[in-house]
Amino acid sequence: MTHQTCAHTLRRHHWRRDLVELAALFTAVAVADAIANTIAHGPDGPVLLIASATALLGTAAFHTWWARRHGHAPPPTATDTGATADTSREETTLWRMRTTVRDVPGSLAALCGELARHRVDILTLQTHPLGDGTVDEFLLRTPGGLQPAELTRAVADGGGSGTWLERADTHDLVDAPTRVLNLATRTALDAAELPLALRQLLGRCTIHSLPATTLGGRPLGRPLPVEGVLEETVMRLRDPSGGSITIERPHPPFTPTEFARARALVELDARLGPRVPHRHDTLTLPEGNEITVRRADTADLAAARAMHERCSTRTLEQRYHGPVGDADRYLDHLLSPRYGRTLAAYTPSGRLVALGHLLWDGDETEVALLVEDEWQRRGVGSELLRRLVAMAAEADCAHVYAVTRSANTGMVAAMRGLGLPLDYQIEEGTLVITARLTPAAEPAATDPLPAPHSRH
Repeated sequence: MTHQTCAHTLRRHHWRRDLVELAALFTAVAVADAIANTIAHGPDGPVLLIASATALLGTAAFHTWWARRHGHAPPPTATDTGATADTSREETTLWRMRTTVRDVPGSLAALCGELARHRVDILTLQTHPLGDGTVDEFLLRTPGGLQPAELTRAVADGGGSGTWLERADTHDLVDAPTRVLNLATRTALDAAELPLALRQLLGRCTIHSLPATTLGGRPLGRPLPVEGVLEETVMRLRDPSGGSITIERPHPPFTPTEFARARALVELDARLGPRVPHRHDTLTLPEGNEITVRRADTADLAAARAMHERCSTRTLEQRYHGPVGDADRYLDHLLSPRYGRTLAAYTPSGRLVALGHLLWDGDETEVALLVEDEWQRRGVGSELLRRLVAMAAEADCAHVYAVTRSANTGMVAAMRGLGLPLDYQIEEGTLVITARLTPAAEPAATDPLPAPHSRH
């Protein structure tokens, strides 16, 4: 109903009410005149006057009682009250669902009608057009008693096919444009955020960043086309650094819309170029020395090579598990924000004395430390490790692992100092320590430095 129609109806209702009130007024005057004449000229005038007053009081009392009883909407019945209470107390479940519907008028309406019949609330809806149909992505709130098989069957009855379903949480309540803008902002502020942003954009998936060449300078495979490649559950995008980014998941297949969004994030990263946040913290070690901890990137390459030259062969072997002569070759990869985050510890004179790496390794996340011999056992490595693990927790990583030699008691002590549940695996002298990140035990970046007895 339009605004003009509402105004016309209100004017019409006011006119009728005014006419009724005017007629009632004339009627009241005529009745009052008749009563007055009867009282003034009749023998029973006082009796009539008292009777009229009594009748008037009775009428007023009846009107008051009637208005209180019927002036508002009738109260709900017991059945209605019970149903409302049951609905408010009923547990619900959030689901993310994808299904393919035919690209014909009314197909989406039929699906929504079937969901409504099962009391399913549609919170958000995104459409991904295909050549011969449309993939619709829903965020649903279902009654707690509705089983996944029943929901899938209802979707099939409504015309959906190839349905994919997984549990959702409150973080999924953010609409798609807002989520994409937030991810673009994170990527713009920090180049190391790109893999994490892609993972949050596309859901549960595995991301591998591959350099363009090996450590020896040989090319790794054929270069990708500029627009990338989409193959069902795998998409490959050109990395701005010259390599490639491979994203894959078991299901559901990527849609062209998702491919376009991922490519836009990668293009944004390429246009902005290398960048890391400029924040740094100055810390005082237990012995009184100060160090500055900040994010590092390829601009710190020369300082990192100089630190390699000051490190002993034993220290480099414990860190790189290979020929010491190849240590410098790893730095380009380790310091690149594309493959993770690096923290550097500098002295007030500008000397780099420690590096800590948080490396994205597909579904896994690795932590690694290198501390110059002279600065070991001062708590520097433990401080870097705790900050790296805090970063991993903020990135929703389930666990982190460190690869070292079983004789490296300093790294073992630093991992144990995290206060997290640890798993150990050892094979031929190589030790893998995995820390499970739990909310109750997440280390904070602002924790004080550990005691000076730490080995690293």
